[in-house]
Amino acid sequence: MLKVINPANETLLRELPTDTPETIRAHFARAKAAQPAWAARPLAEKIEILGRFRDAIVRDTEELAQQLSAEMGKPRQQARNELRALPERIDFFLHHTEAALHPQDVSLRQDPNTPPATQEMITYEPLGVIANISAWNYPYFVGSNVFVPALLTGNAVLYKPSEYTPLTGLSIAKLLHEAGVPEDIFVTIIGTGEAGATLTSLPINGVFFTGSYATGVKISQAVAPKLIRVQLELGGKDPAYVCEDVDPAVAAAGLADGAFYNAGQSCCSVERIYVNEKIYDAFVEAFVKEVQGFKIGNPAEEGIYIGPLARKEQLDVLDAQVQDAVSKGAKVLVGGKRIEGTGYYYEPTVLVDVDHSMEVMQDESFGPIIGIQKVKDDAAAIEQMNDTTFGLTAGIYTQDAERAKPLLAQLNAGSAYWNCCDRVSPRLPWTGRQHSGIGSTLSQIGIHAFVQPKAWHLRTPA
Repeated sequence: MLKVINPANETLLRELPTDTPETIRAHFARAKAAQPAWAARPLAEKIEILGRFRDAIVRDTEELAQQLSAEMGKPRQQARNELRALPERIDFFLHHTEAALHPQDVSLRQDPNTPPATQEMITYEPLGVIANISAWNYPYFVGSNVFVPALLTGNAVLYKPSEYTPLTGLSIAKLLHEAGVPEDIFVTIIGTGEAGATLTSLPINGVFFTGSYATGVKISQAVAPKLIRVQLELGGKDPAYVCEDVDPAVAAAGLADGAFYNAGQSCCSVERIYVNEKIYDAFVEAFVKEVQGFKIGNPAEEGIYIGPLARKEQLDVLDAQVQDAVSKGAKVLVGGKRIEGTGYYYEPTVLVDVDHSMEVMQDESFGPIIGIQKVKDDAAAIEQMNDTTFGLTAGIYTQDAERAKPLLAQLNAGSAYWNCCDRVSPRLPWTGRQHSGIGSTLSQIGIHAFVQPKAWHLRTPA
């Protein structure tokens, strides 16, 4: 049985029966048998079905937000924010999948009025049965980035929600099935990493994983002999640089939110800040003031900004990073320790006098902690920002676009931010570099991730 624990009060929410290797194999067999019929259904039908799922999310937002907040620890308003932003993402796929799948005639024509001797066409076919191993920090966002386009393009989905948010996973399945997705086309797998390992051992046609770099490597190695589609959305150590021409208070407000929203448990949370020495003191003062204003407490209460961590184990990671930094000369301006008592709470923490010998500036924190480093100029900032094994997002705060764009072009990151951070758009690909992963979700590229092209050579008989 899988125990679902409320991280705010450490009470048992529910116990769930877990899938076994036998049940997972049976789920796969049924999905494989059912997938061709689903793929053959007109796209218009699939769009209508996923549209009903979208409407159900809107209808049930409050109930779903309450459930998500209870099992993951996300403050209630932030859970609502995730659910209220979800329809826009679904709408993107509903409105753009048809164009992405439209056959392309790429024939070479000598005369535009004369049919070519050989017609050359590109069409797109579903991968088949895919495994979607999803994350707990934004289960609706992260999951829908995969299963919505996967279903629209004709695939069957074996969906394994994180063991920290299985109730949300079951709610997603319930709403999809009520909307008209066949039960054998979207199947929820309940379990821990062992269930995921069984899932990836099957003859699936693709695996789409969101989580840590270490687990991503294990999955990649496990499925390598299959030569299937592999997409890994992994962690980040996302930097931001604050130039001397900005209003320190404005930049501090935006970056504090980018660092501490969802208790810092976002792959694109700001985890390193570099500040031009000319405004460093003013920025740090404004940043600390922002952080000291964050309300910490029970995520079920309105007005709470920082709730508990979803995973108790992460408290030790944050403690270790703070202790390592302090031992090497860093100063703690705010926070610096876990909050004693019930629940997995950690104080929002601001460290200064940091450098890249410290774990907090190198290893993913995934919690409410930030290091702020003083830099001399743009060149120094770029050098430090690129000194990482990750490459998810990076941001520049400056009044000058002509300054920002060349700097952002030098950064080895999948997403570039000017005067913003911690932002995702369905119209843009979400993609990582280096240890932040391979492949892309969202945008037209994120639709094509779930299909395979077929090349057609059509020669008219002489």
